[in-house]
Amino acid sequence: MGTTVRQAARATVQLGRAAVLAFGSIIFITVLLFTAVATLVVVGAGLLPETVLLVRRFAGAKRRQVAEWTGREIPEAYQRVEGPLRRRLRTAVRDPGTLNDLRWMVAHYAYGFLGVLALPLWPAGLLVDGVRQGVLGRSPLVLPLISRLADLDAAWSTALLKPSPKALLAERVEELTETRAGAVAAHEAELRRIERDLQEGTQARLVSLSLRIGIAKRAYERDPDAARKLLDDAQDQAEEALTELRHVVRGIHPPILTDRGLVGAARALAASSGLDVTMDVDGLEDGAQSGVRAPAAIEAAAYFVLAEALTNAGKHSASERAAVRLARTPTGLSVVVRDEGRGGADEAAGSGLLGMRRRVAALDGAVRLTSPVGGPTVIEVDLPYAW
Repeated sequence: MGTTVRQAARATVQLGRAAVLAFGSIIFITVLLFTAVATLVVVGAGLLPETVLLVRRFAGAKRRQVAEWTGREIPEAYQRVEGPLRRRLRTAVRDPGTLNDLRWMVAHYAYGFLGVLALPLWPAGLLVDGVRQGVLGRSPLVLPLISRLADLDAAWSTALLKPSPKALLAERVEELTETRAGAVAAHEAELRRIERDLQEGTQARLVSLSLRIGIAKRAYERDPDAARKLLDDAQDQAEEALTELRHVVRGIHPPILTDRGLVGAARALAASSGLDVTMDVDGLEDGAQSGVRAPAAIEAAAYFVLAEALTNAGKHSASERAAVRLARTPTGLSVVVRDEGRGGADEAAGSGLLGMRRRVAALDGAVRLTSPVGGPTVIEVDLPYAW
């Protein structure tokens, strides 16, 4: 009997919170009507986006209530209301989530007070179920109805608040627009880096090399020893220029990926990182020619994630150890880098994490960073691909 009473009490609290929210929604209808009238006469057009945001907060509160009761989240799919007034108005009106929320709010006026039905069930339930369980040893009959009312409220709210296919499509379009912008920004930054490396490094060395060869040619007849020394210097500069060119090429697409595959390239990164790195490989074979390989773009993104993460760990974590996991998943490639350092990694601190996120987002991937102060720092990357 005690378990039944506790469950009914929990359901009653849930229904009571739903009734409070419904009562708040009824009060809010005055604000909504005022905003609609003011918008029609243009005077209060600026109120419409704020009213839509307020409706979203009401809907968000209901989503949290349902999630607490059922243990299942109701996803959100909203377009961001931002920018100039005209853009905010257009977004607020055209967002499919706005119509979804308004439909839920109207329906919630009717079913939001299901908790009222629980009030007469309590005395009847304590009497009837007390006799059934305490005397007859049978299952409760009345008090479980209160939980069913809470389940009904949650089911209706889930059906009304879950995003429509149109809302999900609009959210996806907005996400892809942001991803494309990030990819373009990352591409431009990469081009500027390559241009800077070529101009300040390789180009300068090649110009100096050309001058030295020219001087050596003019000095060869009258001072062969000086000319020979100049040619030796020119050879050294040519080798340095080649080294810098190789560095630039590695920044575009590391040749080691072609030669040794992702696992071999990852082992080379780990060996050169200066850290004690443990490697865990699942479902991927070592070697460039063994097994089924992901596309070059996926492997390159995974390589740069590993390079950036291990570099950050070596520079900022104050840890001597790191762990790397490469795994083939049913939906793509998973990369996890963990260090036991001081933590506190911040994307805004210029540590390269933002560039990593943009590179991964360009491939429709996801980056999750966990780095509490005191550590550990864990970077998890999912790169989607159909094997």
